[in-house]
Amino acid sequence: MPTLDFKGKQFVYSHHLSVPFRELKVETDKSLPPEGNAPSLNDNLIIHGDNLEALKALLPTHAGKVDCIFIDPPYNTGNEGWCYNDNVRSPLMQEWLKNSANPVDKEDLERHDKWLCMMWPRLLILKELLSSTGVIFATIDDNEGHSLRELMDEIFGRDNHIATLVWQKRYSRENREAIGDVHDYIHVYAMNKEHFKLTRNKLPGTEEQMSVYRNSNNDPKGPWRPIPITAQAGHATKDQFYKIISPSGKEFYPPEGRCWGMSEKTFNDLNAQKRIYFGVNGDAQPNLIRYASEVDGFVPWTWWPSDEAGHTDQAKKELMAIIPDKEFSFDTIKPTKLMKRLLRIATQKDSLILDSFAGSGSTAHAILSLNEEDGGSRRFILVECEDYADALTAERVRRVIRGYPFKGKQRQELLSEKISWSVFEKKHSELMEKIAQIEAKHNDKFDRIQKELKDGVLTVNGERIVDEYTKGINGSFTYCTLGEPIQIESLLTGKGMPSFDALARYVFYTATGKSLETVAKTSADGFIGETDLFRIHLFYRPDSEWLRSNEAALNADKIEIISKNNATKKRTIVFAVAKFMSQKNLTEKRIEFCQLPYAIHRIMGA
Repeated sequence: MPTLDFKGKQFVYSHHLSVPFRELKVETDKSLPPEGNAPSLNDNLIIHGDNLEALKALLPTHAGKVDCIFIDPPYNTGNEGWCYNDNVRSPLMQEWLKNSANPVDKEDLERHDKWLCMMWPRLLILKELLSSTGVIFATIDDNEGHSLRELMDEIFGRDNHIATLVWQKRYSRENREAIGDVHDYIHVYAMNKEHFKLTRNKLPGTEEQMSVYRNSNNDPKGPWRPIPITAQAGHATKDQFYKIISPSGKEFYPPEGRCWGMSEKTFNDLNAQKRIYFGVNGDAQPNLIRYASEVDGFVPWTWWPSDEAGHTDQAKKELMAIIPDKEFSFDTIKPTKLMKRLLRIATQKDSLILDSFAGSGSTAHAILSLNEEDGGSRRFILVECEDYADALTAERVRRVIRGYPFKGKQRQELLSEKISWSVFEKKHSELMEKIAQIEAKHNDKFDRIQKELKDGVLTVNGERIVDEYTKGINGSFTYCTLGEPIQIESLLTGKGMPSFDALARYVFYTATGKSLETVAKTSADGFIGETDLFRIHLFYRPDSEWLRSNEAALNADKIEIISKNNATKKRTIVFAVAKFMSQKNLTEKRIEFCQLPYAIHRIMGA
């Protein structure tokens, strides 16, 4: 497969492996835990820090566990002023960047190479965090749209590209350029494309989509449409090649290179049920009759107009309504309407969603709102490197959860469907019934339900007058910063020693490649967790005196307890500063000793 080459690629190709692990430090005063509970790393997370280091910090606890990732990276227009400051070890890389403009601006002729160097290691770690059935959405515009596509082809696999969505981010004309720019792209990749196709959720059908279902013959089962019944012949079986005779006596065979999409027996059964359509005169190519009543939703298409997925002006108004007392210069805020549409397609009610370019916090807002609507328990992890992580990103989430001061009229969209006037007249009674159901469901939440048909769009909005305060919605989060790098050499110096839990997760991940969400309770055998193949043990305290004592060493008593508790006879890996047993004796008991601090480097390949 063709690959993308760019300046610095050879130096950042494996840079993610050398990024140090850092402990997530809970900031209690900035967190918003459930009432009566302390902040916990098992809650929703908002992490302030460099997103490459934050993603690396998540690996020991979340590798392979994230269901959906959304990223909105810098578009590299030359106007954002983003900085490329990854600490790549290569002297050549450091020499290249030493005299380069930082922040990266329009005058930097190498800004595209820097952008690719920035994105490469982050995408590699994001892939490690995704579950085997996960999906990633990445927004971008024309400045780097083609480069990001090639980058993701290489990392996630071209065959796992689901689609590239075109989102209309503006509803008014853009007159500053030769041709107005009114759209962004959203590249969609899955870890397993076939699984995503089978499990992705459908969107409710719009009236425009439903209008293709007609009932010209007054079928008692309601509106229907003809569906072709041929398929590619590449993997066809013998019983998919047969002759079909229409009611008029005309004979049909599959076109060259194709077959019938069903066996002859299935076709005959459907034909007997009058589910095969041969045209008005009974002599046309056979089609399957698909009834509108059988369709519970529609596969989303790649064109997402602003009336269906929101726009940037709407996103700015959402943010200003929540935080009117601060000014933030954002041109790429994403509306919650867009985010909820993505989440509806790609997540289940208990999914874990990660956004590592969190910005104003739209992702968290959308998740909390969607959970309130459908009773879900989706969780989020946001990462934001800028100084506004607390004042904007986390503050928006706090106000959404607690409620916020507001005086004026609030509007919430309850229905939005494209529809022509002719369709409206034809289906007037059905639509009125649908609107009546919406009114009955939401009447007690709003002062007024407003209905409007304008410019081919039917909308139903709930309006409420707020005098002082907007009510919050359920939710909580833990605010974290990044601690010092977990340097195993600190065990020798006694400075900056990691906590037991942080080191436990670190050694577990480096030994097994799996995340350890919960460290086992302290026990005499030092057991911290296990996989299908291994049991991992750690003897450690963040105390240099204890580490120098005989108590810290692996001895016969500890070995006896470890062996006794290993009922499954799995291979055992033990981390400790020393051992008082020969490796021969350990091998007989299927135990491998890894000496701290040096064994960590050996396992990591550093």
